[in-house]
Amino acid sequence: MKFNLISLFLLVSSARSFSMTAPSKNYLAEIPMGAPDAILGIAENFKKCTDPHKVNVCVGAYRDENGKPWILPSVREAEKMLMDDPSENKEYASISGDAVFVEQAIKFAYGQQVDLDKIAAVQTLSGTGACRIGGEFLGKFYPVKKIYIPDPTWGNHISIFENCGLEVVRYRYYSRATNGLDLKGMVEDIKAAPDGSIVLLHACAHNPTGCDPSHEQWKVISDLIKEKNLQVFFDSAYQGFASGDAEADGFALRYFVSEGHNVMLAQSFAKNFGLYGERCGTLSFVTQSADEKERVLSQVKRIIRPMYSSPPVHGSSIVRKVLTNDKLTKQYYEECAFMANRIASMRNLLVEELKKAGSTHDWSHITSQIGMFAYTGMNSDMCDKLTLEYSIFLTRDGRISLAGLNEKNVAYVAKAIHSVTDGKSITTTE
Repeated sequence: MKFNLISLFLLVSSARSFSMTAPSKNYLAEIPMGAPDAILGIAENFKKCTDPHKVNVCVGAYRDENGKPWILPSVREAEKMLMDDPSENKEYASISGDAVFVEQAIKFAYGQQVDLDKIAAVQTLSGTGACRIGGEFLGKFYPVKKIYIPDPTWGNHISIFENCGLEVVRYRYYSRATNGLDLKGMVEDIKAAPDGSIVLLHACAHNPTGCDPSHEQWKVISDLIKEKNLQVFFDSAYQGFASGDAEADGFALRYFVSEGHNVMLAQSFAKNFGLYGERCGTLSFVTQSADEKERVLSQVKRIIRPMYSSPPVHGSSIVRKVLTNDKLTKQYYEECAFMANRIASMRNLLVEELKKAGSTHDWSHITSQIGMFAYTGMNSDMCDKLTLEYSIFLTRDGRISLAGLNEKNVAYVAKAIHSVTDGKSITTTE
């Protein structure tokens, strides 16, 4: 009897202990609501809006003169060729991806004469995946866990690198007082960074400002980074799309490599090839030897394997086909220039329409910027008013996607911008 009572006591105690530690069957009911993604949330609100005059200048994707997505004809042709090729299949790619695609992508970024024996490169899930894999590698192997990123920058950079265990520090990049590059502030902040830190640089068409350093300014930045022995991490999402000339847009990356920097590159083909939904990109490292290259690759593959195992092949097959076919390559470069030129024409037309609307502000920063976006100088209140009163959807930092403008809506947008900025400053004293 005594034994049974003791056993019963232990059983009850064990049950109580289990009830206190075991997870609730309905633990999902206690999950807090996550904050919505700012840009994707705006896109959803645009879809729900019933105003016939509504305009979406938030989305970071190219639109044609009718406001529709545009698949590049060279991409269409490459797809047809792939479909008709009996040697193509849907087998798994290797962990590092399609080797021919990766080689062509690296030549596209670094130049045709790049020494491939010293470039460790893998295919990734576009630029986002490249940043994440690169961040994981740095978090695991790089001795200094601080990464300096521009203020402002693409919003996802912060979450990506923080989730990789890196401390994110901002350096001044854009001056709202001048609506231009804050080179002085940038230099001061990088100079104050601990030696050996990581610094993230936008290779071209800085997002969100569209404000790039000149060649001479890049050289100043390069000298300082070399002096501080910083690990350079380039993010390249707009090569070719920025100026219409992929070779010209490759200047910063290629200059830094020529100067002997420790360089990593996250490369995306979403914008410049219009392959947004294909998630196609690369991550690469400039190494000092073939042996170092293989060791780096071995560890990058160990990061990728448990994360997503291997990349999708459709988008990379398209890029591979375009860049290995002389006719399609030539056609692609022409189409890329066409997209860039349409964006540039919208910059000029927007400023012209602002003047016609009666604006007396200096909007020259819009025409001097480059790439998909214009950083207008509007504050959050102005942006809110544009959305609430004119159904013009944009991010609250004043960034607009010029791809969302066309000859049918640019006058309407300009008049609305004039209405919310008239008599108010579009610069901020710093």
